[in-house]
Amino acid sequence: MGLTRVLQGRHGPVELVLVRHGESVGNLADTEARDAEAERLDLSARDADVELSPNGEEQARTLGRWVAGLPEDGRPDLVVSSPYRRAADTARTALGDLDAEMLLDERLRERDLGVFDGLTGKGIRASYPEEAERRSHVGKFYYQPPSGESWADVVLRVRSLLADLREGYDGARVWLFTHQAVIMSFRYALEGLDEAELLDIDRTMRIPNTSVTRYRRRDDRLDLVDFADDSHLSTSPAEKTEEPDHGGEARDA
Repeated sequence: MGLTRVLQGRHGPVELVLVRHGESVGNLADTEARDAEAERLDLSARDADVELSPNGEEQARTLGRWVAGLPEDGRPDLVVSSPYRRAADTARTALGDLDAEMLLDERLRERDLGVFDGLTGKGIRASYPEEAERRSHVGKFYYQPPSGESWADVVLRVRSLLADLREGYDGARVWLFTHQAVIMSFRYALEGLDEAELLDIDRTMRIPNTSVTRYRRRDDRLDLVDFADDSHLSTSPAEKTEEPDHGGEARDA
């Protein structure tokens, strides 16, 4: 069995649901910085401590109401979240009243941008022109910022978590609360995508805040059923939000 099929086979969850965190103050700061053509985000908190925006909190509450309305066999048995505040708070707000075990796992954390943390694309080119050139040459998937992680590094974390879920979670419905680049890395690992296929999806598809990406077991494999579905927000007072298209320079937050 190839490593790209790490969760395929007869063992492991019957359903795997990936949820992106609600809109954060970091998302707002990123948009504001780019709109102002600034080099750096106006954000003092470290990435792990970035909070949900008021709209993000409402998105999480809406997600919780939607989950509460699902049939019993559609609700999670196990909830695993990134320890980063915006993801963990989304999970607690949405699913805190359910009778489901919740764990924090650092393998679901945001991609570490290293010295680029807090910088826009303009800021990277101004402060680290040689790195900007190297990033352009190496490509988004394999490029590793100084002191940070590449997408390929995130895939290694994802593979490790998937391997753990193969043992002891047969038939479970597992929900994972995480971040944009991590969700894309799950697609890469579970579907056996190559670099070009993954980056094509990243260029053409957005992953909205609190959107749901669902895999369901059919026979001996997990198949993608829904990708980046935020239809639960359609009747909510919360505004739908997603990472804007910034010419390929969007943060993986």
